[in-house]
Amino acid sequence: MPSPGALRAEFNVTTANAILLVGHPNVGKSVLFHRLTGAYVNVSNYPGTTVEVTRASARFDREAMLLDTPGVLSLPSRSDDERATMRALLNENIRCLVQVGDAKNLRRTLTLTALLAELGVPLVLALNMHDEAAARGVIVDIPALAEELGTPVLATVATGGEGIGELTGSLSHAQPPQALLRYDAAIESAINTTAAAITRHAPHPQLAARGLAILYLGGDSEVATWLAEKAGEHFAELETLRQQANQSNKDKLPALLARERTEAADALTTSAIRRAARSSPLLAQRIGQYVVDPLWGIPILLGMLFLVYEFVGVFGATTLVGLLEKDLFEGILNPAFTDFVNSVIKLPWLAELLVGQYGLWTMGMTYALALILPIVSTFFLAFGVLEDSGYLPRLTVIANRLFSLIGLNGRAVLPMVLGLGCVTMATLTTRILHSPRERMITIFLLALAIPCSAQLGVVLGMLGGVSFSAVLIWALAMVLVLMLAGYLAAKLIPGRRIPLVTELPPMRLPILGNVLKKTGGRLKWYLIEVIPLFLLGTFIMYALDKSGALPAIIEAGEPLVSGWLGLPKEASAAFVMGFLRRDFGATGLFALAHSLDPIQAVVGIITITLFIPCFASLMMMVKEQGSKVALGMVAVIVPFPASQNRAR
Repeated sequence: MPSPGALRAEFNVTTANAILLVGHPNVGKSVLFHRLTGAYVNVSNYPGTTVEVTRASARFDREAMLLDTPGVLSLPSRSDDERATMRALLNENIRCLVQVGDAKNLRRTLTLTALLAELGVPLVLALNMHDEAAARGVIVDIPALAEELGTPVLATVATGGEGIGELTGSLSHAQPPQALLRYDAAIESAINTTAAAITRHAPHPQLAARGLAILYLGGDSEVATWLAEKAGEHFAELETLRQQANQSNKDKLPALLARERTEAADALTTSAIRRAARSSPLLAQRIGQYVVDPLWGIPILLGMLFLVYEFVGVFGATTLVGLLEKDLFEGILNPAFTDFVNSVIKLPWLAELLVGQYGLWTMGMTYALALILPIVSTFFLAFGVLEDSGYLPRLTVIANRLFSLIGLNGRAVLPMVLGLGCVTMATLTTRILHSPRERMITIFLLALAIPCSAQLGVVLGMLGGVSFSAVLIWALAMVLVLMLAGYLAAKLIPGRRIPLVTELPPMRLPILGNVLKKTGGRLKWYLIEVIPLFLLGTFIMYALDKSGALPAIIEAGEPLVSGWLGLPKEASAAFVMGFLRRDFGATGLFALAHSLDPIQAVVGIITITLFIPCFASLMMMVKEQGSKVALGMVAVIVPFPASQNRAR
């Protein structure tokens, strides 16, 4: 989550002295952004964390504004995150670019550098993770590379703060890099002709016409939109030039342009890099290979899930909840607060609102602090360890074959894993997917069967109290529902599956500071956002109870809840709470756990997991997909739990 000081970029407002961090996914841009600004963003060791441009004032120059852009797999832009970066390049008043590259993968870094050089903007190249590169025997001749490019090149380790001072000091010496690209005569002619037309009809105040021409001829939709707006009636001339260039090259011009960038990067990499004597693979490398191995990957995944279950479902939801709920709240705080309220407040209805069956303290705060807080705290810690270790992106490789059955690639597992933290924010991160079809399917599956952190914690806590096999039954049911719903959605929604192309970061020991910082940020979000909603939900339950509506709802829902689902009629109240927040509804079931047998516990948790998405998630669905599509998804989701449990 961004800090209060970090503001989302609005592209219709230019910022003087903007310094843009650009680069491929998972090269450390967000870590560097935090080092340079002090503003916290959700820094993770997997791609897709940044899906919008985030800005904050630079520590080293309060007049400068630093922008953290989404990772780009390539330019011209194709995905939403690449388009967001391209919009920033087109619309910000740029002082300079800081390209953050992976020192271990210099060739890939320089492929992007070659294109950025054509834009004619001052640039500093920060080769990050150079410590990991050195550990792998990769040594970059940084002075020679800087001389070749004609712009500052520095080695950094953003996680440890190494090279940050040198980086800030080099910004004043930033220069546009030397041009690296030389095309054949026909392509050069097309580029020069298009660049001349751009100079006449739509000159950019900062970006070179040649760079815009290369992007435009390569099929960049954001550049085309910008040129159409600026050139007006003359845009038809630019379109004619692009069509002629494509016809002259048999519609292979984008591929030819990309090939030249690759060849230029290859040549420069060969001259700038050398390798130390080959050594045995590092332990982290061997672990990373085992994690994605077809034979070892699944057992390792099951082992990780079991450890998470033991930490969250047993330690968090049993030990910590027992200490807080039974010993602290029920044993000490609730009796003391009830006695205090009854002695001070003489209005019975107000005292009942505070400490009654549906009291703001005895239900709302007890649920939020005694039941949910220890569960989400342990879950956030476990989640932070997994993401900071580099394990989560490897799930994309493990899941790729399985996801192909539902028309997706393994990259879609990242929003789903993020959904285990917050489905609302995960819906936003579906922008890292490369087609509207993929985003629609993934958002639907997130809303249907991915529990958020608080809900998942309750699931592990409640079913963990039954048996580990109950947790496995629930997990298997969710996987089957995901696969069935995804398979049907893939058949009904037109389009094709995009092959998996992703960046795997190195495996590493989690950095304690990163894990604690992310856990603290997420807990802060929980306390600020969730507790007020729990109190609001409790007040609504109190009002429904006092008005007689809640007993009527419970009675009306009895045929469904008791008949179809086989649950006690009191469980209707949990589903009413679930309309406000699914984790609130799950907590209501948790409170009834003592009156449920094992089968009822599993059925109830499956139903509440498949329940209608919470209000915040619904609003994000509307934002991303439009009201018609979002309401259509809800219309499918609402009857789904009852039909599945009826089928059992």
